Amino acid sequence: MAKTFVGARLRQLRTERGMSQAALAKTLEISASYLNQIEHDVRPLTVPVLLRITEMFGVDTSFFSSQDDTRLIAELREVALDQEIGFEADPQELAEMVSAHPTLARAVVNMHRRYRNTTAQLAAATEDRYSDGSGSGSITMPHEEVRDYFYQRQNYLHDLDTAAEDLTARMRFHRGDVAGEIAKRLQNVHDVQIVQRIDLGEGVLHRYDPELRVLEISPHLSGGQRVFKFAAELAYLEYGDLIEKLVDDGSFTSDSSRSLAKLGLANYFAAATVLPYGQFHDVAEDFRYDVERLSAFFSQSYETICHRLSTLQRPKLRGVPFSFVRVDRAGNMSKRQSATGFHFSSSGGTCPLWNVYETFAYPGKLMTQIAQMPDGRNYLWVARTVERRAARYGQPGKTFAIGLGCELRHAHRTVYADGLNIGSDAAATPIGSGCRVCERMNCPQRAFPPLGKELDINEHRSSVSPYQIAES
Repeated sequence: MAKTFVGARLRQLRTERGMSQAALAKTLEISASYLNQIEHDVRPLTVPVLLRITEMFGVDTSFFSSQDDTRLIAELREVALDQEIGFEADPQELAEMVSAHPTLARAVVNMHRRYRNTTAQLAAATEDRYSDGSGSGSITMPHEEVRDYFYQRQNYLHDLDTAAEDLTARMRFHRGDVAGEIAKRLQNVHDVQIVQRIDLGEGVLHRYDPELRVLEISPHLSGGQRVFKFAAELAYLEYGDLIEKLVDDGSFTSDSSRSLAKLGLANYFAAATVLPYGQFHDVAEDFRYDVERLSAFFSQSYETICHRLSTLQRPKLRGVPFSFVRVDRAGNMSKRQSATGFHFSSSGGTCPLWNVYETFAYPGKLMTQIAQMPDGRNYLWVARTVERRAARYGQPGKTFAIGLGCELRHAHRTVYADGLNIGSDAAATPIGSGCRVCERMNCPQRAFPPLGKELDINEHRSSVSPYQIAES
């Protein structure tokens, strides 16, 4: 093992747990002076101490690896490239800042995000006041806050996940069917009346009245969707206090963010109930993460299975760390969760060379891709479209592309690596986080220059990038 200096990360873990150096040193069976030297990067971390730390704190050894700083480095680079408040910094300097001062780097990124959202809010308010009032005034800060909340916890919430698993175990104790038992529990324990309604309104699939305790369900929901909705309502009724506590821990800045977080936590609980961690993890490993096979086995949708796979980060029982995305034809990313270092740009747009977008040309076909990011890291991406059919004639349906990706070092654990040349960079497609932050100047699909870069026609005369043709 090469010398590994992890002072900042170890100090972060110790502070989060409220432990003194003396207390941690005693638990790790090392001297307080040795621990102090490790935290100040005077001495490197040894393998035995590393293993004791990961076991005690419940983190993967990759927590101390610089490879898992990828997303934070990419976010910090976006800040540096911002034309309004950016600063001069090369990638090595940013990497060193993230490695030595991760909390400070995260604070810089968060301050930049709040600045950008405030600027957008002011611009929208000004547009509403001085123009024709067509401005939407909407900002994405609540979604970003909630996404970051889940990302910082590696998409895994131990207390909520184990609570759902325990509930499922109790319902199965007498050989009960979980789907049926959830509905019975709502009716018998919580006095909820379940009513099937065909007139809930355009696009409304379920509605709960807490005063009357009536849960109205649309007949257009599949069996798996009905169970998922039942389990989500059960989360509020049985674990409302836990959800409130988790939301409080998130220190969200607005009521909108809190409401969205509660919904996200209830849906998390629902997935953990119908797909309990231990069983789902074991079957996923046995099936080598074959999503369609898992979907058939658990009678859940392809999207639900992918979403649950991105949460398998329980200490001592980790699955493959996946990133999960859902996009539409226009490139709008309506869902994104990441248990990896893969970075989703917040500066607009993603990469058209990413196979997630190619799936729209081949509906229903599962496609694989080895994709290489500008930092040289390779990922295996699996993507296919899912369709939500219209409820009546003349009503448009919905089509999304679902992407599931992991770092290539984990690919051998999945069925999708079979037949792929995962050991060769030549097989990888070069992609980026989006043109605004991508450094691949000669990319044939580049739409516009990166942030902070001005077009030089003479320097790039040979390029055929669309944005250069337009500028000319």
